Amino acid sequence: MYCQLLCHTEKPKIDFFTIHLYPLTFSTFKKLMSKTVLQLKNANIYQGNNLVLTDVNVELQKGDFVYLIGKTGSGKSSFMKTLYADLELTEGEGEIVDFNLKGLKEKDIPFLRRKLGIVFQDFKLLPDRTVNGNLEFVLKATGWKDKDDIKERIDSVLNKVGMGTKGFKFPHELSGGEQQRIAIARALLNEPELILADEPTGNLDPQTSIEVMELLQDINKNGNTILMATHDYALLLKYPSKTFKCDENKVFEVVQRKS
Repeated sequence: MYCQLLCHTEKPKIDFFTIHLYPLTFSTFKKLMSKTVLQLKNANIYQGNNLVLTDVNVELQKGDFVYLIGKTGSGKSSFMKTLYADLELTEGEGEIVDFNLKGLKEKDIPFLRRKLGIVFQDFKLLPDRTVNGNLEFVLKATGWKDKDDIKERIDSVLNKVGMGTKGFKFPHELSGGEQQRIAIARALLNEPELILADEPTGNLDPQTSIEVMELLQDINKNGNTILMATHDYALLLKYPSKTFKCDENKVFEVVQRKS
């Protein structure tokens, strides 16, 4: 059938490669290629019965690096927990990596989280397993079975975060910065559409924080979308990017002033 269509001679021939080649501006091309990975519309975020954030409107596109700032207790963690369905979204609209957050069924939560990479402030590494063991545990829990594939993937993410020689170490044998690098490697295992980093530098000294930020910047430049909650404003000055702020039960975009 395909050959017959191409070889039909009674109709004017059309050069396939000339079809749809209309001039495109860069901005138009970018819009065509962009994909929304997170969108909240008029969302209210609760911690239990307590309304933490109201009328939240946020959108992230593929490839974005976005900060979520605010003082302790302003709702940043509740915001992040809602995104990976640790808190239920009951009011407003929310979609993340093609999952509808409102009314998300409990059985679908593991599938959502497989499309997310989550980095915590306190690392959350299993203390009784080596680095390799921690990463292998996640891969097996998300359906990986082939031993060679598992080893190859672990080696790949460890090399990506500069920890290729640390696979046989236990968490207590690593520094805080090294543990956070392992946590980032864990987040990359299943090639997530969105990385949620909740205060990833909160337990680190200033120099180590910069090293972790450099790593996150490199990961973002390779095409990964990152939403990072932080209260470290020095990092925003050094690595400026789109920023939302939690304050007085609201979330709004802020623009950094040029010095």
